[in-house]
Amino acid sequence: MKFLVQIKFIIQLVVFLLFTSCSLQTTKNWVNTETNQEFVENTYFSDTKIDYVYKAKINVYNQKFGGILIIKKTGEQEHRVVFTTEFGTKLFDFKYVGETFTKEFIIEELDKKYIVNTLQKDFKLLISEKAIIQEKYEVDGDEVYKTKTDKRTNFYFINKKTHTLDKIVNATKSKEKVVLLFAKIDDEVANKININHQNIKLQIELEKFAKE
Repeated sequence: MKFLVQIKFIIQLVVFLLFTSCSLQTTKNWVNTETNQEFVENTYFSDTKIDYVYKAKINVYNQKFGGILIIKKTGEQEHRVVFTTEFGTKLFDFKYVGETFTKEFIIEELDKKYIVNTLQKDFKLLISEKAIIQEKYEVDGDEVYKTKTDKRTNFYFINKKTHTLDKIVNATKSKEKVVLLFAKIDDEVANKININHQNIKLQIELEKFAKE
């Protein structure tokens, strides 16, 4: 009898650990609220008349690259993302048309499948203008919109006072994977952007060139 009680306790403990390990800390203590809004928008790279030019630092697996990142919306669902040195030598050149991604060019040091795939997803999340809302939450000074992409979830944090998109969190069911932070927002342009990976050694820092 005592053995059966011990077995039951162990099973209950395992089940508890499985469920707690699968819960996402991001949503802990959030208040779920209703919304009639269908989409959440990211308009930071949505103007075809603007060349979005940033000083960039990319640290990837102990390799450091500095230079200039240019993001250009070239069509209704088209973007070009180009990273060069300050002297104009191209480091990579990505093209996005709808859901289609094309690696136009990348230097050998970065041309590893896992690096290309990660950069592809990072910049896709950065430039995507609309996402279908699944749920809405209220937390601190933000309205948070939950959206779905592939096997992951994105959380868009909209500041209640400024109505600006301040953060996007990309997560699995149990862990945050990537955090995009937007700061110094002016005329629908984010002048500072950080892309931080929580589980791999890859960070991107962007600071927009000041207007002359």
